[in-house]
Amino acid sequence: MRVLLQRVSRAEVRVRGDDDTSRTSGRIGRGFLLLVGLTHDDTEERLAWMADKVLGLRLFGDAEGKMNLGLADVGGALLVVSQFTLYGNAEKGRRPSFIDAARPETAIPLYERFVALLRERGAHVETGEFGAMMDVELVNDGPVTLWVER
Repeated sequence: MRVLLQRVSRAEVRVRGDDDTSRTSGRIGRGFLLLVGLTHDDTEERLAWMADKVLGLRLFGDAEGKMNLGLADVGGALLVVSQFTLYGNAEKGRRPSFIDAARPETAIPLYERFVALLRERGAHVETGEFGAMMDVELVNDGPVTLWVER
């Protein structure tokens, strides 16, 4: 499991329709945008570890400007967007290989379970739409970006 986490002052994901229209699927203010990649051997244990890790990270500034506050401390939210391309391998050739990314029949239940685990732990979670063409707009706060993998 791979998560690209960005601390944001705001973020939004819009799902593009076939007729060139779009609808907002998720929108948050202060919080984390999580781009989530899943692989073939991801497990419930990995999902739980990642949920705990993300929710436990202290990436927001305290009164002295030090990163000592977590998501809950600042009333932040999560925008979780599936992104199989995090498992893209571009070492050879010009077209990336995505064989390490979990196929939809595996990835969808894992993605949904990860979102559920975050919610079960008390987080406000907005999402994209798995497999859809999406436009993700964000304001990276800091900028702060972390790669978290398990």
